[in-house]
Amino acid sequence: MSFTNASRKQTKAFYFSRAELSIILSAYATRVSNCDWRDYALDHIVNCAIFSIFRHTHEQPLFTIEKHRQKGKNNALFMLRDRQKVLFRSTKLPELISYLQRLPRLIK
Repeated sequence: MSFTNASRKQTKAFYFSRAELSIILSAYATRVSNCDWRDYALDHIVNCAIFSIFRHTHEQPLFTIEKHRQKGKNNALFMLRDRQKVLFRSTKLPELISYLQRLPRLIK
């Protein structure tokens, strides 16, 4: 029985909290209202939750906000990526969102 419980704990998916999603979606809604972004996707895998931001539905994401579980620590690591490049890392989501909001916008 202890083997089963240990394996379940290791394979348990990692999620954004309700408060974290509220912060992310608030920033997302602002850019949607400016017609900068149009779609998003949520993915949950072992030790990582991912919020992907799209300009168009059928393209690769412009940005991803990732929440990584850190071994031996109670706080998570948040990362902002532009395709494969890491743009910003922090243990505090509001700092990451602030950085994301300061990024230049695309001009049509």
